[in-house]
Amino acid sequence: MKTGRLAVWLLEDLPDSSSCRPRFSVLADSYELTRTALRSPRLQKVGGKGGIEGDFFIPAYQRGYRWGGHEVEALLSDIYADGSRAPTDNYCLQPVVVKRRAGEGAYELIDGQQRLTTLYLIYRYLNTEVGVESGHRFSLMYETRPASQDYLRSLDAERRNDNIDFYHMHEAYECIRGWFAETAARLGTPSKLLAFKVLDYLENLVYVIWYEPDNIDATTLFIRLNVGRIPLTNAELVKALLLSKDLDAHNFQRRVEIGSQWDAIEQDLQQPEFWAFLSNSDGADYPTRIELLFDLMAKRRPDEKDRFFTFLHFKNALDGRVKANSSSVWATIVQCYQVLREWFEDRDLYHKLGYLITTGTSLRQLLYLSELEKTKSAFGRAVDQLIICSVGLSSADVMELNYDTGSRKCENVLLLFNVETVRRLKHSTERYPFHAHKTEKWSLEHIHAQNAELLTTAEEWRHWLMDGKAALEKVRFDDQGQDTERKNVISEVEKALSAQLTESRFTRLSRRVTALLSPEGDDDSIHGIANLALLSRPINSSLGNRAFAVKRLKVVDHDRKGAFIPICTRQVFLKYYVDAGSEQMHLWSRDDRQSYLEALISKDRGIGQYLVGAQ
Repeated sequence: MKTGRLAVWLLEDLPDSSSCRPRFSVLADSYELTRTALRSPRLQKVGGKGGIEGDFFIPAYQRGYRWGGHEVEALLSDIYADGSRAPTDNYCLQPVVVKRRAGEGAYELIDGQQRLTTLYLIYRYLNTEVGVESGHRFSLMYETRPASQDYLRSLDAERRNDNIDFYHMHEAYECIRGWFAETAARLGTPSKLLAFKVLDYLENLVYVIWYEPDNIDATTLFIRLNVGRIPLTNAELVKALLLSKDLDAHNFQRRVEIGSQWDAIEQDLQQPEFWAFLSNSDGADYPTRIELLFDLMAKRRPDEKDRFFTFLHFKNALDGRVKANSSSVWATIVQCYQVLREWFEDRDLYHKLGYLITTGTSLRQLLYLSELEKTKSAFGRAVDQLIICSVGLSSADVMELNYDTGSRKCENVLLLFNVETVRRLKHSTERYPFHAHKTEKWSLEHIHAQNAELLTTAEEWRHWLMDGKAALEKVRFDDQGQDTERKNVISEVEKALSAQLTESRFTRLSRRVTALLSPEGDDDSIHGIANLALLSRPINSSLGNRAFAVKRLKVVDHDRKGAFIPICTRQVFLKYYVDAGSEQMHLWSRDDRQSYLEALISKDRGIGQYLVGAQ
């Protein structure tokens, strides 16, 4: 276990100022980018001093302007934010991808035509309709549609139907006009004041992420951007940053080393067992799994709305006033990975931390805890204490747990019971399969049936009676009267199944079957934790409201077919918790419940060491 201050927290200590750590939100999260060699992406102001300027050439391989009212209004509303932006509350548009052309300030616009055209139209509205001198410094030219450049300047309503490009440009402009009128009326703000506010934001707070590709044909890149459909991820952006900082041609070997380490870590995180240990996500929100490590370093919150929050954190760290060395930043990532991998490979920590993560403890909290505790043994004790706090129950509290009043607590306690049972297996390499656990939806199974009378259809009645008959045929009673009743009930069920089955007949027979297969003197503890076990929802549904003996046969059948049955649930239906001499395989008796409960709260077999007051 590493004992020093994990550098995963290093970047959090940077000054929290607008020039060093800007806040951004991102519009239109559908943007996609190819994995290609790019120069280090940079933040580019839209307007004002240092804003976008130059002539942007839109080549023939691109379609024309197609944004509709929804996209235009969303852009304006997000920029303006009802006038509530603070001086440091920056706003970042989707990336713009360009390639330099011959001539000063000349670019081929590979991606971003829709955004830049809309910004051009907004500036034009501010200039011509409101009289605000916006002074935007860029123009748009079209290889196959030269008339579109002229139309952008005139926006002649009479020509709007001349072609599809003119139509969409004119409609977008009218949408801009309508947005300003509606927003001014809604907020009770003079139109000119609103226009000046929007202009101020455009000149000072609005940015794009600016890319210029290296050594790649523009048409090829455009195809990859729009056909390859490879999602842009924070991890890939950070990788571009790391490989472009401090690592020049004289340090090529270091680039190769980082690339190799990156691939090895990513491959490891793609393993289902390792990923499920670290995360409750199925991975769909992490197409590049190493991004989890970057999110940890950047302290990204689960509810963070800014899509590029993590990238901008590292961008700021590497380019801000307090610059971090890219090699040292990468070293912290590797170090964080190594700590997580060490936990995964340690049998005790795997089970204890896996339980905590599954029940909601954040990985960041656990990493922080590992830094506070300087030795592995101290960290282990702290983890035990964290589980105690997580459970938050005494032995008496556990015995009082009830399906109706604490189902979530019941689920967590039974999960811990299963995890601890596997952890304590001696001379075994078996580990609780969190990857299998997290692919299922879980529910609480009543070990002894609640009520067969909840069934409502003839088909359900027939299946219930057939299962009950099969269970009764496997049972033998020492008491002659009970065994005679068993035979009589089997005969009655056979007759009922061969005729039309009515609800009243099913009710009478189900009560007789249940009486034979249920513990004597059944009490009101049907919903207590001593009568509950963890099962996946599909398997739980397949068991239905059947007697214990029937459920037992079905659970064994599911287990034989390879379904994941948690170890304690399997042991319940194998009557593992009672002495061999007292086994009654056809029912879940009071003695069974008591033995199960005692095992659950014991220190050496269950979760006793994690119960309040047991230390």
